[in-house]
Amino acid sequence: MSVKIKSQKDFWTGCLYLVFGAAAYWIARDYPVGTASRMGAGYFPSLLSGLLMLIGALSLLRSLTRRGAPLNGFAWRKAGIVFAATVAFAFLLERAGLLIALAVLILGSASASAKFRLEWRAILAAIGLIAFCALVFVKGLSLPMPLFGSWFES
Repeated sequence: MSVKIKSQKDFWTGCLYLVFGAAAYWIARDYPVGTASRMGAGYFPSLLSGLLMLIGALSLLRSLTRRGAPLNGFAWRKAGIVFAATVAFAFLLERAGLLIALAVLILGSASASAKFRLEWRAILAAIGLIAFCALVFVKGLSLPMPLFGSWFES
């Protein structure tokens, strides 16, 4: 019995999700998980990696059951822009702070889309997302991320 892949796009998407989910799970394997009411450092990475692997498995199953368009190539330039924005976020987080690092990440990643235009709606959405992340991660979860980094200290 041979297995026929009907959707290359779903197949490779599923593979990527499985690989990233498994890598995240492997990295967080030694972190204490804790419980839902008292979360440890490994709780969220374990949960997220499990969800990534589940989505990957579902995408792989879908690739075997639903016909899809053939894969015409990979958008290396767009992937490079998103990767560069992510690296810039990591570099800027401690130095410039969460607010500026998120602005670079959000606007930099969005610029990879052909539909992106830097107009008032995009800027307003970015400001809203930055405020939401700052409230959730810094205020709500008390994660030790500076809103303004070492570059702004006197």
